[in-house]
Parts: sequence; C-alpha cells; structure tokens
Amino acid sequence: MATAFVGIGSNLGDRESNLRRAIELLSAEDGVEVVAVSEIRETDPVGPVEQGPFLNGAVEVETSLGPQELLGRLLSVENGLGRVRSERWGPRTIDLDLLLYGGERVDEAGLSVPHPRLHERRFVLEPLADLDPTLEIPGLGPISTLLAKLE
Repeated sequence: MATAFVGIGSNLGDRESNLRRAIELLSAEDGVEVVAVSEIRETDPVGPVEQGPFLNGAVEVETSLGPQELLGRLLSVENGLGRVRSERWGPRTIDLDLLLYGGERVDEAGLSVPHPRLHERRFVLEPLADLDPTLEIPGLGPISTLLAKLE
C-alpha cells in the first residue's frame, strides 16, 4: 500500500456537494481507502480565465494502485461528476489532482508527481499541511519550508 495525496477543488454548481461526492466516489473505488480529508478553504482562482472562487482541500488515501492507475480513477470520478475540459485553468465542477504518491517522483506521459506547481500554490500546500505538517515533498523539501517561502 502507498500513501497518496489528492488535491480537490470546485468552483461550479454546489461546490461543497461536488467535493463531498468526489470523496465518496473516490472512497468507493477498489484499491483506494480515504484516510483523511483536510479543512476546505475558499480560494481565488489562478490563471488568466475570469471565474468565481474555488473551494479547495486535499485528501489522504492509502492505495494498492500504481500512480497511473490511481490517476485513471481520479479522471473517472471527474468524468462521473460532469467535468468538462474545455478551457485550461477554466471553471470546473470538480478537479482532482494527484499531488503526491508516497515518496516517489514520477515523470511520465500525462503524469508528473509531485504535481509540478504544488510548491507555488498556497491553496495546495495548506491543505497538505493540515493532513501532515511534517510532510516532505520529494525533491522540494519540508512542506513548512515551502509554505514559509510563499509568505
């Protein structure tokens, strides 16, 4: 079993319900056990597209799935909740990002772990720190140091 961390976000429709439902669907997946859910925060959108605020958080899971297979399950949950990928950094009903997978670094087609912009985004780092304040981000260092650099 590997410990993985998944970023969750929503800024369309009933954002809170979208997050709850995504967590339920994720926990129903074979080979995935939801261990903990961070505090949920309202955050401003990032990127060039004008849109409403997000609700963001993170989920800690234990999984018997490999990184690519887990990513496939995340995409399946997104599709099941009506995620439409029409505009990069655009509004979305649900966004599930594989942030960390154990202590591994993965660089494959369609998947980079740790998430490539994780260290630049408070809305990702704070929920991860909620779940594990001593977390080490592979190749980047302690989460506390990364958060301090954003201040």
